Amino acid sequence: MPVPAWLQQRLEAAGGSVPFARYMDWALHDPDHGAYGAGRLRIGRHGDFATAPSLGGDFAGLLAAQVAQWLDALALAQEIGASRLSLIETGPGEGDLAGQLAAALVAGWPLLAACTELVLVEPNAGMAARQRQRLENCPLPVRWCSFEELAAHPLRGVVLAHEVLDALAVERIVIGDAGWRQQLVTLHRGTLRLEPGGPLEPVAAARLQPLGLQPPGEQRPPGWCTELHPGLEPWLAACGAALRCGRLLVVDYALEAWRYYAPQRSNGTLMAYRGQQASSDPLADPGHWDLTAHLCIDSLVAAASASGWQLLGQCRQGEALLALGLAERLHGLQHQGTAGLGDLLARREALLRLVDPAALGDFRWLAFARGVSAADQAQPRPGETPLFLAEPAQPTEPGPGLASAATETTQSTPAP
Repeated sequence: MPVPAWLQQRLEAAGGSVPFARYMDWALHDPDHGAYGAGRLRIGRHGDFATAPSLGGDFAGLLAAQVAQWLDALALAQEIGASRLSLIETGPGEGDLAGQLAAALVAGWPLLAACTELVLVEPNAGMAARQRQRLENCPLPVRWCSFEELAAHPLRGVVLAHEVLDALAVERIVIGDAGWRQQLVTLHRGTLRLEPGGPLEPVAAARLQPLGLQPPGEQRPPGWCTELHPGLEPWLAACGAALRCGRLLVVDYALEAWRYYAPQRSNGTLMAYRGQQASSDPLADPGHWDLTAHLCIDSLVAAASASGWQLLGQCRQGEALLALGLAERLHGLQHQGTAGLGDLLARREALLRLVDPAALGDFRWLAFARGVSAADQAQPRPGETPLFLAEPAQPTEPGPGLASAATETTQSTPAP
């Protein structure tokens, strides 16, 4: 396939080749040509790929209980005179999850919703335009901001990163005869190639040891390739600077280092998606495919710690949603009669997909805290069901910390 003119010009200007991470960033986030930056990709059942929120409102309905508990805990501990809480979603996609959570909070926790704003962090203008349309009638005040803008006045609240970090540009490294090398995207006679570059710098090579990659060993022969995640720490630092106090929930494809870098995984986890089809070729039709790589849990936790976050716990999505009441919700569908049978069957199928270990149920949920005391991290507040215990969380009215805060009226802030 011919190289697009815009990409050919950039590669030529860069001397004919660039590290894979730079190519991936261009292909996804360039404002004019990137799959996300230009708003080209569509998320949903009939789009390029489906996510849990695009399957219906049940995912958000279950997650809302955990979000409400975390927000209520912040309200109980807030400073005198503070009244605003924030639900911050990064990389909100089509805006489905944000809209569904806003509706669930208003319906189940009205006092809490009355002092909560929705803040969307979307770096891609093409996606933000669709989110504004989707959230035109959002029941919560909503605004779009960058992490840098929020850092000027850090927020108290909960940050959601649902299938966001897997879209950060990854570095690809490959084993050569003399050890690890950085993988490059190279322009060769009008086509793109993946080729090994120079040896890794000693500092970069030293970072491979905790991941079990240094030295490479006989089990990983020349040509063995994988990914590193240099974008995690800058992203987590920027997110932390925007949040004075609260929690971060990461929901994504993720593997422990010993599984991620197992010898048999000889080409990493990088995949391309378009039109509900998957491809292992990251160079096909740049700017028209989603490129994604799993997260390494060890790398994520280390980057979070270096950025001032404390790990609260982790589990698989199936475990989390069952703890939050998915089985009860599924059982309830059986008592709704035969009216709208097609819709009921679609909801049942979606709920099962959310916990299927061969599908979305194997996603990882990792919770982090910032500005929360050690006691608050170790023990749930009275009446709070923590995410990582297998008990369903029940919608309840917020605690007394919201009594005065909920009296303040809020207005929607227009997007900049």
